[in-house]
Amino acid sequence: MTTLLHLDSSIRYDGSVTREITRAFADNWREVNPEGGYVYRDLHATPVPHKDGTEQAIAAELTAELKAADVLLVGAPMYNFSIPSTLKAWIDQVATSEFFAREDGTWPLGEKRVVVVTARGGSYKPGTPREGFDFQEPYLRAVLSMIGLDRDLDFVHAELTLADVVPQMHQFRELAVESLADAHRVVKELASA
Repeated sequence: MTTLLHLDSSIRYDGSVTREITRAFADNWREVNPEGGYVYRDLHATPVPHKDGTEQAIAAELTAELKAADVLLVGAPMYNFSIPSTLKAWIDQVATSEFFAREDGTWPLGEKRVVVVTARGGSYKPGTPREGFDFQEPYLRAVLSMIGLDRDLDFVHAELTLADVVPQMHQFRELAVESLADAHRVVKELASA
């Protein structure tokens, strides 16, 4: 049985773009995999404690969920050019040397598909004024590669999510609508693959 581990980390519920898109992926995935297992963890509603070296039970629970999953779906809004602290706390609990590559080149977590859905108030694409300010995707790529979860990794970005809110960005409303529609199209394709 294939299992999906779905993580959301947005502080918002109503109007959260990452929650909307990850829910669409999960719904499509569950439709394609009706017998599949599904584990949902809302990192904002039930935050994972920051790692302090003393509490091992939570790390064991989180790593067991990750080990059991075939697909990892992560909702990661961009906050201050990076990820929410609740997602960072989850990562710190699971991204440990226990899961680094073995001497024979294999990975303890095995083969997993990973889909990361991001929402960004602006645009960080090549050629944009803030191109070099994206610390979100590079960080996630680096930490996921450290534990072997970069071999089947897709990022889906919904950009310009503040175009309706910030007056100076109103000119980008149409691009924001296109970006959100593209993100929905891509997650539907990924969930069905």
